[in-house]
Amino acid sequence: MKARVLIRPKQGVLDPQGQAVERALPALGFGGASHVRIGRLVELEVDDPSQVPAMCEKLLANPLVEEYEVEVLGDGPVNGSPA
Repeated sequence: MKARVLIRPKQGVLDPQGQAVERALPALGFGGASHVRIGRLVELEVDDPSQVPAMCEKLLANPLVEEYEVEVLGDGPVNGSPA
């Protein structure tokens, strides 16, 4: 079964990459963008999708500074870290 994990910095955690993109967008002619946050997407195939949150806690995400959201493709979301 396929799973998709969206990992992004928690609110209040410094996101230097997001800040750099936010500053660069107006210079490239794209006004009106703010609060840019950069995260990452992990897609994987798993036998047991209920294990994906544990994978996130132990390896895929840093639960101290990142939050994650797990989606089992075709079956809806699986519980992730609190937003």
